[in-house]
Amino acid sequence: MAAFNPSGKLIAPETVAAAVLELRRRRRRRPQRRSRGRGLSAMKVTVLGGGPAGLFFAILMKKQDPAHEITVIERDGPDDTFGWGIVLSDRTLAFLERSDAETHAGITRAAQTWDNVDVVHKGETVSIHGNGFSGIARLTFLNLLQRRAQALGVDVRFHTAVADPADLLDCDLLLGADGANSLVRRTWSDFFQPSVDVRRNRYIWLGTEQLFHGLVMIFREAPAGLFIAHAYKFSPTTSTFIVECGPRRGRARVSSACPRPRPATTSRGCSRTTSAGGRCSPIASSGGSTSRSSATGGGTIGHVALAGDAAHTAHFSIGSGTKLALEDAIALAGALAERGTVAAALPAYERARQPVLDAFQAAALKSLAWLEHVEPHLGLDPIPFAYKHMMRSQRIGYARLKQMDPHFAARYDRWRAEHASDGPIPATSSISSTSRASRTWRRSWATARRR
Repeated sequence: MAAFNPSGKLIAPETVAAAVLELRRRRRRRPQRRSRGRGLSAMKVTVLGGGPAGLFFAILMKKQDPAHEITVIERDGPDDTFGWGIVLSDRTLAFLERSDAETHAGITRAAQTWDNVDVVHKGETVSIHGNGFSGIARLTFLNLLQRRAQALGVDVRFHTAVADPADLLDCDLLLGADGANSLVRRTWSDFFQPSVDVRRNRYIWLGTEQLFHGLVMIFREAPAGLFIAHAYKFSPTTSTFIVECGPRRGRARVSSACPRPRPATTSRGCSRTTSAGGRCSPIASSGGSTSRSSATGGGTIGHVALAGDAAHTAHFSIGSGTKLALEDAIALAGALAERGTVAAALPAYERARQPVLDAFQAAALKSLAWLEHVEPHLGLDPIPFAYKHMMRSQRIGYARLKQMDPHFAARYDRWRAEHASDGPIPATSSISSTSRASRTWRRSWATARRR
């Protein structure tokens, strides 16, 4: 029988057979223990990676049944992380509250909230309201999940390096939640066959003491070329500040504003280039990187599964990385609770998640493509430019935007009336693709439960 990987590519039968046989060989038969819950027997679960997907999955599994033996293995320490802040939408927080109210309460207490997207173009700031978001320091977020998991009895092992995930196969379920450079995915890459899309734009991820009240997009033309800043506050004192530029003159353009050797110069250069002000300080990878996205379809093989960035990444301009990681955890825990066995749960998990992942990665591709080719739109006035920016991923349309912020819609309508010869309002779906993705997830999950 033909076998396909999660992205639909045909896999050689000998590759599948070898992988499955290896998994079976490495996994010893373990006696099942009686569960305190219903359906699923008490399990031994090993999670490689102590990020949002791995920790939240461990939390949910312990909530389902305290008898589950769950170990989270993390190579770094509890206070080590990369990046500054993360953004969660109101919709994501609602999913989180339904899954674990205590985690939700901790996040909302620590988060900075706003409902506006600000687009800065030609020196003018245009605000669009009705977008509910919360920003929280990544380290604060991880510490909350760590404490919650440990309080429930999860064995979280920090500073633990793993050379070969095959050494961890003595368990009922091995979850690879070890990030975009996943060792689990690479170990069985012949099966997962990940695809990586390397994009043209480069970016540098910074933090600044200047507070940006909202999700702020700054478009600034400079002698070195066009620079785009993505900024938002995540604590009372600090904001994330990402500077993105195109490929023309490549690394030299990043270096001209953000040179690698001198962090102080990096900060001053970025502040001057984007008119952001404040004092920026670079993270470890301060030399900049190339935008890229990856996908495996959230694959599973035997009793091994992937979640979070290990299974998929999307461009940061739609801010869905942490959201998708948490939803992976919710879906996998739910599949195990409903199906009762790992063998039945993992295919159901894939069926439920794949349509959602496809929708968000398609939206991310549209968003990053618009930013890569934004130059033709720079001649627009600030109002139509902000409108086009909001429409870039087709996650919302005119009707939805009007519902979110009637004041901005009225400003845009006035501008259209004054420029009637430019044609009608672009035909864009009035239904949020985010809403479609959420409904697709629910339908897929319901279908998967019936199978």
